[in-house]
Amino acid sequence: MTEQQEHPLKRIADHRSFLTPKGRILGDYIVENPRKAVFMTTRELGAASQVSESTVVRFVSQIGYDGYAGFIQALRNFVDTDLTLMDRVDLSDMQGSDRFHQIIYEEIDNLKKLHESFDRDAADRVVNCLLNSHTVYVIGSRLSYTLAYYMGWSLTKIRSNIHILRGSDRTSVDWLTIAPSESLVVMIAMSRYPNELIRLGRLARRQGHTLCVITDSSACPLISFANETLIAPSQYLPIIGSPTTLSCLINCLIFEMAGQRGEAIKKHQERLEQSYRENDILFNPDEFGGY
Repeated sequence: MTEQQEHPLKRIADHRSFLTPKGRILGDYIVENPRKAVFMTTRELGAASQVSESTVVRFVSQIGYDGYAGFIQALRNFVDTDLTLMDRVDLSDMQGSDRFHQIIYEEIDNLKKLHESFDRDAADRVVNCLLNSHTVYVIGSRLSYTLAYYMGWSLTKIRSNIHILRGSDRTSVDWLTIAPSESLVVMIAMSRYPNELIRLGRLARRQGHTLCVITDSSACPLISFANETLIAPSQYLPIIGSPTTLSCLINCLIFEMAGQRGEAIKKHQERLEQSYRENDILFNPDEFGGY
């Protein structure tokens, strides 16, 4: 089980009495200006708070982070959670005018971060749950429902007993309450983490189901009561959301499942294809005289 990350500003407050005078000045600046600090290099942060760059490096170590990059990522996670829509638009104006290339480069960086931080053991455990649980519920809310639907729809092409639930639909409470015992509940959560999804996560655990959380940050509140967690990190502060890494992670799970099912997946998909033909579900160029 992945532990939910401690808020970096709380960590600064907890360690303040042990810091040097310059360390306290730096910590106070970060606490008062987290939205500025999250975009700064060590040199920029030192200059802004009027301390040396070496003080910044020591400060990060003193409050318990392995390096500056880890501290900034933790700060980014929590700043992201706190930002309003208006804040996000304001911050986007700070980061350049060529937004088309900017967004593409950011998503490429996010995918690289996913590749570097990918937890293969955790992914294997999740795949095992997806393959062997009798019944699977995939749940998302608001923006994350798009990804939940995509994952659930893809899973139906691999195995049976897949249910897709919308977190904002109150009948999801009914479905989880009457779900078969020890079902697998997969929740996809993106910043800013709707309360309705958190309530459903608690309900799933109270009902004795296995809860797997797929999220974009170790700051996700669902992590604290998840059995398994997969994180597709985002290094930037999106205006609406950044689904690229999460959808890539979902695809990894789907392809791994398909590979492990072997001959069983062929029989399952043959039944689906037969139903498609019998019910005229998908476009067939032969029936329309070709293109």
